[in-house]
Order: sequence, then C-alpha cells, then structure tokens
Amino acid sequence: MTPSTAPSTLRWLPYLFAAGAVFWLVELAQLSAVIAAPVGREELKQALLKAGLTSDINVWLAVETGLVFLFEVTATALHATAYYGMRKLRLWGWIAAVMVAVGWSLVLIGLPVLIFLLRRPTRQAFGIS
Repeated sequence: MTPSTAPSTLRWLPYLFAAGAVFWLVELAQLSAVIAAPVGREELKQALLKAGLTSDINVWLAVETGLVFLFEVTATALHATAYYGMRKLRLWGWIAAVMVAVGWSLVLIGLPVLIFLLRRPTRQAFGIS
C-alpha cells in the first residue's frame, strides 16, 4: 500500500508522533536551561541533599543529568523516527511508533494509540499481515 492509497484514518497519526518529538525537545531545552543556570544547579543539589545523599553531590548531579539527558534524546529520536517512517508507510516507522506507544502506555496515554497501531487495517497499511 502506498502513502497515497493509505486509509484516511492514518493521516493524523504521524503528526501525533511529531508533537511528541517537539514535546521532548522542549523538555530537553528546559533541562539544559536549568543545568546552565547556577541557581538551577543549586536547586537540584538541594533536592539531592533532601533526598538523603551525603556523598559527592556534584557526581550524583552529573549522573542524574546524564541519565535524564539520554532518556530525553532517545525519546525525541524515537518520536522523530516514527514520524518520518509513518509518513512514508514504512515498516520501521510502524515499529518505532509501537515502541513509543508502549513507552507512553506506562503512563496510560499511549494505550489508545497502541491499540490503534495493532489493529489489522493499520498493520496491513504498513505491510504487516
């Protein structure tokens, strides 16, 4: 099935993932701003101290920041992959979309999208029987 013959119900789906990529880019910009500002870093250090950390706070701050940064970059990349792949009805776009929907289903938002992706007509549009 080519993108021009795709069911009309699939037209909105790539834009949902594009919105997710923009969301994660905004989150990444906010994290960068907090880390770049001395006041933001100090607030994060205070939060770590309140959580009970007594060892080197700067190391823990770097580890936490690195993990959050890696998570947000990965989420952005998966959303963008799903967007570009789904616009051309490629199998890898559908796979990326399912991975994103599974991730979002952990917070219950992605369950309707995951169910829609797993329906037979949607799978057939991406060449999966």
